[in-house]
Amino acid sequence: MERLAFSCLVLFISLLPVADAGSIGVNYGRIANNLPSASKVVSLLKSQGLNRVKVFDCDPAVLKALSGSGIKVTVGLPNELLFAAAGSKSFASTWVQKNVAAYHPSTQIEAIAVGNEVFVDPHNTTRTRSRYLIPAMKNLHDALVKNNFTNDIKISSPIAFTALQNSYPSSAGSFRPDLVESVFKPLLDFLRQTGSYLMVNSYPFFAYASNSHDIPLDYALFRENPGVVDAGNGLRYFSLFDAQIDAVFAAMSALKYDDIKVVVTETGWPSKGDENEVGASIPNAAAYNGNLVRRILSGGGTPLRPKADLTVYLFALFNENKKNGSTSERNYGLFYPTEDEVYDMPFYPTKSSSGNTWCVAKGDVGKDKLQSALEYACGEGGADCHPIQPGATCYNPNTVEAHASFAFNSFYQKKRRGMGTCYFGGAAYVVSQPPRYGSCDFPTGY
Repeated sequence: MERLAFSCLVLFISLLPVADAGSIGVNYGRIANNLPSASKVVSLLKSQGLNRVKVFDCDPAVLKALSGSGIKVTVGLPNELLFAAAGSKSFASTWVQKNVAAYHPSTQIEAIAVGNEVFVDPHNTTRTRSRYLIPAMKNLHDALVKNNFTNDIKISSPIAFTALQNSYPSSAGSFRPDLVESVFKPLLDFLRQTGSYLMVNSYPFFAYASNSHDIPLDYALFRENPGVVDAGNGLRYFSLFDAQIDAVFAAMSALKYDDIKVVVTETGWPSKGDENEVGASIPNAAAYNGNLVRRILSGGGTPLRPKADLTVYLFALFNENKKNGSTSERNYGLFYPTEDEVYDMPFYPTKSSSGNTWCVAKGDVGKDKLQSALEYACGEGGADCHPIQPGATCYNPNTVEAHASFAFNSFYQKKRRGMGTCYFGGAAYVVSQPPRYGSCDFPTGY
């Protein structure tokens, strides 16, 4: 999403990491005249259990408020300073001294975001700025080396999803041809050499709002749906978000950079919009952000990179009343400036008292539908169906519903309880209490 840069401040805040799972963060934008003070915001973040922030410009009041908070910080160099940072090692060194060394380690700075969505507009200043991005990143890295900060602090640059030439199907993902040799190859080389990651801003809302007749709302909101098969690689996608991120992975893979990690630095859904902004509503915003949190914190990557847990930052912490553009631009917030919630936002996944969930069959869909889904789960789906064979521990009760429930749950658990993995054409649903079919125990992991 395009930013009003130099005069504004944006923070990204990440939840405490969950073992064997991804992490969730939230953007804290300040294009408003009615927001709480930095110290109050830090208190709010701590009260929510948040421990990571990203700042787009280095506001001293914010960096001071974060000092001693235990919150890790990513500072930002605005687009307007790319030219200066690229053309002068002295400028880059001074910038690091003023905005990093002056606060670190009391303020736990862990990364620098160099520019933001530099490639959004193919006209005006975009081409000029893109020429300065890599030199600026290298000069800032050299300044980190001089201060012995490179083990603790990484450098990257958030790219807009529009930096891709193709994104559908995901397997055909590719970067814009005019940026491949001049920007993306040098950028990805730099990230590989420094052990950093690619920052990506992804908004399924934009795709849905402009193609609502073709994109199912459930697919955009992480709700249960039959999924979409990518004809290029045969993978089935249950969310537009996963499909977009895999398009980025495919674009990197096409350039032989499969080893670079991705951090989603912006994603969100507006709670209000103009008449032509289809889907902008409080229920949809709550569904998108809430389901995204549960999907990320339950662990697992994307269909293309299933073992690569993701770090994702929601946009945004507050509604910002001074942002230009459509109504939606001022209504991405999780909180009002009063610190009241716009809607209930679960920052932690909802689980049973034991912390587990299971997938079971819907008995009312009919035996034929259950049998068909059971055969898929035990066959192509790869579920462990040995325990429901004759004479095995879960053969009894010998009913289609009981056997289907065991097979569905096996598939669900093997897929790490990911969104869309307990659907089976509408024949299954998730429960938070252990299923009871005879004396059979349903596993919660494989």
